[in-house]
Amino acid sequence: MRKAVDVTVTGRVQGVSFRAYAEDRARRLGVAGWVRNEPDGSVGGHFEGEAEAVDALVDWCRNGPRLARVERVRVREAEVQNARSFDVRL
Repeated sequence: MRKAVDVTVTGRVQGVSFRAYAEDRARRLGVAGWVRNEPDGSVGGHFEGEAEAVDALVDWCRNGPRLARVERVRVREAEVQNARSFDVRL
């Protein structure tokens, strides 16, 4: 069953390669969607795919890459957009 969520990750998450690591993890998990830096310093994203894989990517976001300092991960259910790949948006 496909699942989709929108996430917002706050803390020290820009300038630490968070998006690149998220893209790599998403591709390894088979999750589609996107991730981008937000003007307020957070990282936002849309993840969709098999529920277990989406949940695993959200769990990864709770720590992020080694240099990140994640304070909060906000997760909201979202509509499946039938994304076919995972992209880093600017």
